[in-house]
Amino acid sequence: MQSTDTIALPSTKRRGRRRATATARQQRLAAFLFLAPACVMVGIYVIWPIVSSIGLSFYNWDGMAEKTFVGIGNYVELFQAPTFYTALKNNVLWLVLFLLAPPMGLAVALYLNQAVAGIRVVKSLFFAPFVLSGVVVGLMFSWFYDPTFGLLKLILGHGVPVLGDPRYVTFGIIFAALWPQTAYCMILYLTGLTSLNAEQIEAARMEGASGWTMLWHVILPQLRPTTFMAIVVTIIGALRSFDLIAVMSGGGPFESSTVLAYYMYDQAIKYYRIGYSAAIAVVLFAIMMVYIVYHLRRMLRTES
Repeated sequence: MQSTDTIALPSTKRRGRRRATATARQQRLAAFLFLAPACVMVGIYVIWPIVSSIGLSFYNWDGMAEKTFVGIGNYVELFQAPTFYTALKNNVLWLVLFLLAPPMGLAVALYLNQAVAGIRVVKSLFFAPFVLSGVVVGLMFSWFYDPTFGLLKLILGHGVPVLGDPRYVTFGIIFAALWPQTAYCMILYLTGLTSLNAEQIEAARMEGASGWTMLWHVILPQLRPTTFMAIVVTIIGALRSFDLIAVMSGGGPFESSTVLAYYMYDQAIKYYRIGYSAAIAVVLFAIMMVYIVYHLRRMLRTES
């Protein structure tokens, strides 16, 4: 009897292992089936356009005739074009000033994260810019800056041609873009504030922490993932800025407000230089990747 039990026990273990292996295989198959549609969509609409744009940047093509291989000729021309450096300088300006959106969004979120009467109405007012399209925001601020009848003229007492002066146009457009971007960062921080650890906050209060000390040492460390997301989204928004420029200035006056995204559109749509436009897109993509990888590595290092 003892001998039979001894022989049956390894067989039972083998059956259990086979059952566990089959279950794990089914789970992997189910996970693959769930992920497959998303992977196919990413491959078609993200990976393939990136690869095709990189390949297209080595050709001279107007979108209709035969492609002509020019090697790095498009990049050589691009790095010799004065408009490219104007657009790059404006992108850097957008990037620096646009990074004001996360701290402003945090300040508004802290103000709105209160249990007082009527705060929901105030939240909806601050949330409104986020749901407006870029075209609507551009038109509103174009009217605001208008030197003949705009609200800015009424405030200052005299008209200032913000969108017609190369010295002011980029700052005016960035100021307009900060309005909806701050609202977006505010939404991210409001979501993050709802998931704070109440026990840590209560313990900090018992230790006498309040105000700036509470914010810096207790709240902001818990909001680090939200801050990372706000910064990354803001950087991407600054580098791909297009709609407000197209509506408010068209890259002018004298291409003084153009950025890389609008320069790329201008070359492709107006001048039918698809290969040259693809080269601009590749350079813009490379700049985005540098910033995103840097911040991602920094966040992962901090988390570990």
